[in-house]
Amino acid sequence: MGLASIVIRAYKRLKVEWCDLVEFVVIPGIAALLPWSLCFLFYKLIARDWTWLYREQCAEALRQAKRYGCVGSDEKQWMMEHRLVSLMDHADHYLYRTRSLKSMSSHMDVHGCWQGGGGAAFLWTFHWGMGMWALRHAREHGMQAPMVLAAPSGPDFVGRTVFGHYVRARMRSVELALREPIIFVPGGMSGVRAALAEMKQVVVVMDVPQDQVSVTRLAHLLGTPVSVPALLPQLAVDKGIPVTVFYMGIDMVTGRRQLHIHPLGIQSDAKTLTDTTFLHLDQLLKNSASAWHLWAQAPRFFVARD
Repeated sequence: MGLASIVIRAYKRLKVEWCDLVEFVVIPGIAALLPWSLCFLFYKLIARDWTWLYREQCAEALRQAKRYGCVGSDEKQWMMEHRLVSLMDHADHYLYRTRSLKSMSSHMDVHGCWQGGGGAAFLWTFHWGMGMWALRHAREHGMQAPMVLAAPSGPDFVGRTVFGHYVRARMRSVELALREPIIFVPGGMSGVRAALAEMKQVVVVMDVPQDQVSVTRLAHLLGTPVSVPALLPQLAVDKGIPVTVFYMGIDMVTGRRQLHIHPLGIQSDAKTLTDTTFLHLDQLLKNSASAWHLWAQAPRFFVARD
């Protein structure tokens, strides 16, 4: 390998690390320094004007969302909102580490009540909006809930030291918010079963691309058949485990977080449970599509393999 090749590789690596430092540490970390109301106004400004921020992710998200009719007539507004939600999702890690529950609760509206505390239960959510403060709220209201997450490894982490440190630090924040260890996948079903046997509630993000799931069944999103996880709905039905669906969005005008909690109770049919769960995501995509984090991965997600 010649000197020129070494220099080019070093330059490309430095560029990636610098970009990750700015997008996952420096700009989201500003939330730790400013009062939230002021910080939200600042984030809205840069989400509108700094089009280089999360550029590739936002551009691909827009392309995919347009394919499914989820953008509308104002593409710039859609991109601003998608960029803002991404930024706030990252910022919540720093807010969690630097703000008290009382402080952030003053910027949050809660719709619904947690159920299932003291017994085995599932708490299901989606890659939509921001989740960190919902997890903390669940713990403070009686939930003892480890969360199922993908292990921090794979191609996305190769040559990205800053990104890897950020993801692991964020996962640590999840553990601190819930006061429970993470259940890593793949290979996490034994941990899920063990937590349920201990009468705990298990947090699971249900909208994962079908190539990450071994057993699926069909649900419908935006009028399209999609293969979604089948094992957990079947387990909930077989064991009589109650399910609650929750998600947290943002009021784009005021910056107040909106936590929605929907107890579904114990269901007797796995397909009905699956359909009911993903009906919530379907409505979110129809009403506030810009807050969904998986648009850039839509070709992997909107697949019907069953």
